[in-house]
Amino acid sequence: MKPENKATLVKVLENHVVAGRITTKDLKKMIHQGHGKATLKTVNGGTLTATMKDGKYMLTDEKGGMATITIPNVYQSNGVIQVINAVLLPN
Repeated sequence: MKPENKATLVKVLENHVVAGRITTKDLKKMIHQGHGKATLKTVNGGTLTATMKDGKYMLTDEKGGMATITIPNVYQSNGVIQVINAVLLPN
């Protein structure tokens, strides 16, 4: 992106961050408690919806874009990364 689009890039990146250390085990429990859905708040105030389909974890952004967790539970000192296969856009 061009330097003048930095604010947009920051919004897109922050739309991929949820506060806390959420593992796929935690996510599965949240989806079960939510009767098939878990709503996750991103650090930029957006919403991602987590679901499971055919044993895979799916994330849907506010615009209907979908991503699948391809590499689960990459533990880091400041959290847990869930690697996904698509870009999720803010509203």
